[in-house]
Amino acid sequence: MAKYDYDLFVIGAGSGGVRAARLAAMTGARVAVAEEHRVGGTCVIRGCVPKKFMVYASEFSSHFKTAEGFGWTVGKPSFDWKEFITAKDIEIARLSGIYVTNLQKAGAELVHARAVLKDAHTVEIVGKDMTVTADKILVATGGRPVRPEGLPGAEFGITSEEAFHLDKLPESILIVGGGYIAVEFAGIFAGLGSKVTLLYRGPNILRGFDDDLRLHLTTELERKGVRVVLGCQHEKIVKTAGGLVSTLSNDIELTTEQVMFATGRNPHVVGLGLEAAGVELNDKGAIKVDKYSKTTADNIWAVGDVTDRINLTPVAIREAVAFAETAFKDNPTAFDHDMVASAVFSQPPIGSVGMTEAEARKEFGQIDVYRAVFRPMKYTFTGGEERCLMKLLVKPDDQKVVGVHMCGPDAPEIIQMAAIAVKMGVTKAQWDSTCAVHPTAAEEFVTMREKYSPPELGAVA
Repeated sequence: MAKYDYDLFVIGAGSGGVRAARLAAMTGARVAVAEEHRVGGTCVIRGCVPKKFMVYASEFSSHFKTAEGFGWTVGKPSFDWKEFITAKDIEIARLSGIYVTNLQKAGAELVHARAVLKDAHTVEIVGKDMTVTADKILVATGGRPVRPEGLPGAEFGITSEEAFHLDKLPESILIVGGGYIAVEFAGIFAGLGSKVTLLYRGPNILRGFDDDLRLHLTTELERKGVRVVLGCQHEKIVKTAGGLVSTLSNDIELTTEQVMFATGRNPHVVGLGLEAAGVELNDKGAIKVDKYSKTTADNIWAVGDVTDRINLTPVAIREAVAFAETAFKDNPTAFDHDMVASAVFSQPPIGSVGMTEAEARKEFGQIDVYRAVFRPMKYTFTGGEERCLMKLLVKPDDQKVVGVHMCGPDAPEIIQMAAIAVKMGVTKAQWDSTCAVHPTAAEEFVTMREKYSPPELGAVA
């Protein structure tokens, strides 16, 4: 008789949890997955997938204008928010169903309930009056958006999760935050026709990204009609008959139909029973893990956003694959978190891999910068003003490319290929030996030969 009910019990059926459960089950292990909401997790249900659909929808407003410049006669376009939301929900339900089917085909059991750890091997299935035991446990509960604490009237605002289910498109919206979620939704709502203000307490948006990218995107957002307010705090929200009145620390009062908080996400650890199982948290409130994703409890692992390493869906999946190799295939595997590419689906979008210029200068002292700013061919034809920024960072001693950054059309698609080269340790000479594909924006990356020197203080660029 087996010592435990399951060989593996997974808490959380997001991208990481589902991948780990499937791979473990395919080895013949007895696997169960508990999910208190819908299968698919943040990315599929309330994150990158529905958000990308919204980005696509919002881009059409500028596409219609561009089309006219190419000779098309476009009638007065209109957007039906409810029709879009209905179609989005149908597609999300389909994708969630695929996740369920894949789990079942692999032989994993799905438990639609909240799971709480009672000890290192025992899990309570909340609401079903039962407990189960497992040899190994994987926590993959992801993260949740946070609301600012102590802000009077914060209860009147929404987060990104509610933004996917609004009854109507707001005529005006104040988005609080400067991270990727904030700037993506700023582009979405502006593209769909809302009057958008982006409020961030820091000196510039997208902290952690290359400074040139941050400044460039701010300029482009303002070019598209987004009002960007920086270095300013939110002091209170008052609900009135005319809308939500936000008072800012610079004494501005702003009335909008909606206020959206995109002020960060916290690892979802509350009420999981981690302490009872001997699982410790780090100083940021995330589950503490080693390079193999093992927690401080010998038989419990954790992957994805709940560990707050790199909070990206593909990273959670790769961590899950490494876990399955380690725990069920006797092949200790650690995912390499270095040189992971990322994208921001702002408008225009960003693609980035490797070090920022500030990080590179701190690490190496000197750094060679190659930089280009230009109007994409599509917009020069129509007289558009949108600019594209491309940037390469190269170590002077060995000429290794240590950072690639882009803000412009198709940046996320382009950066994926650049990431392969950077991960392999490409040098500038090898990069330059690549023949350009013409006419493309991407060719600019392999034709930059002159090092960039910023204009002297007071000079006109």
